[in-house]
Amino acid sequence: MRRGAFLGSVIAAGATMCAEPALSQLCRSPDTFCDVEVTPPHKVVPGDEVLVNSPWWRQLTSARIGIITNQTGVTSSGVSVVNAVRSKGLNVHALYSPEHGLHGDRPAGAFVPSYVDGETGLPVYSLYGPDRHPTAEMLEGIDVLLFDIQDVGSRTYTFASTMAFALQSAAAHDIEFWVLDRPNPVGGVAVEGPVLDPRYSSFIGLYPIPMRHGMTMGELAQLFNVHFGIGAKLRVIPMEYWERCMTWPQTGLHWIRTSPNIPTWQTPFVYLCTGLTDDMGLNNGVGTPAPFFYAGTPHLDAEAFCARMKARGLPGISFEPTIWSPGRGGNAGRSFSGARLVLHDVRSFTPVRTAVELLVTARTMARNDITAQSIRIVDLDWGTDNVREAVLRGASADEIVASWKSGLDAFMPLRERFLLYT
Repeated sequence: MRRGAFLGSVIAAGATMCAEPALSQLCRSPDTFCDVEVTPPHKVVPGDEVLVNSPWWRQLTSARIGIITNQTGVTSSGVSVVNAVRSKGLNVHALYSPEHGLHGDRPAGAFVPSYVDGETGLPVYSLYGPDRHPTAEMLEGIDVLLFDIQDVGSRTYTFASTMAFALQSAAAHDIEFWVLDRPNPVGGVAVEGPVLDPRYSSFIGLYPIPMRHGMTMGELAQLFNVHFGIGAKLRVIPMEYWERCMTWPQTGLHWIRTSPNIPTWQTPFVYLCTGLTDDMGLNNGVGTPAPFFYAGTPHLDAEAFCARMKARGLPGISFEPTIWSPGRGGNAGRSFSGARLVLHDVRSFTPVRTAVELLVTARTMARNDITAQSIRIVDLDWGTDNVREAVLRGASADEIVASWKSGLDAFMPLRERFLLYT
């Protein structure tokens, strides 16, 4: 069932929403996952598939369409959104690619060029090159932009910023913007971490939302468009059968690598954790076959570190002492010791808190290793300078996590206005 209303310039999509949950599917509270496993009666139908299998596509018959997508923009059967839309005889005029490129094969931060796609013959305009906003030249002749990209549920992942910038350009050029919605792979219930301080707004975190926001891209688009004043002609095509309590396997959808370092559906959970530690000296295993599943430094006593982490009683995770050496990247060939993260229960796992616990514990054991290698980058990652300063002055994890409460308390009722699914 729908929760909240489309507001302002948001146009409600009328496709069927999620099924009403059974009692066993209800969640305990706003900051936890479900008590029990959800067994959905149907595979989740992503927004692109809802579009082409419902009357909505007929509204595009006379439109020149641009599609912002990558390798994740596929139907449940694996048909690309480009081919699915074209199968209806619609006029796809151009494609636009985010960070990592149209095929998701470019490394983090690498320049993405514009070119003509050999398979479709369409121009592919980079939104991670000289321009992050679609320019007037890129949008020439476009009536409607479709956005179809799988996100990972973290504020620091740049796909949400790409969507926001494209929304801004759509508003500036009077172009309709349709979001073809997809699941949040880390779930739609738990909300965690500091709310971004606007002083640290950047492409890796534009708006004051928490690190783990628990929203889909369609819900974020509504929040950005209405509350943060973009004012585009926005339409969200919702999924069918998705419920907030679902983990990825329960969607029935095949996980597609969203970028080179997010190879599995579990990776977004640990990305929300150790993705926040590397620039403070705690290596996260990027460059190994299991990126983000490690936490350590060159000088940690792995056994003692894991014992201390175990004593913290963190839910859903355990820590195995280990030594590793990345095979590629800036740390290739260096040896690190510390913990391998083992996920037991992604429903109860609190990744952002666990990141703080790892940093605080490592700081007490290898003080010289845990420091801001780039103060600016660390603060942009966290969206605040409070975490860095607190870790380095020796604050406890409990103190740091408690400092997030006022921001989260203010964000939760705002978030509620834009939620689309039970």
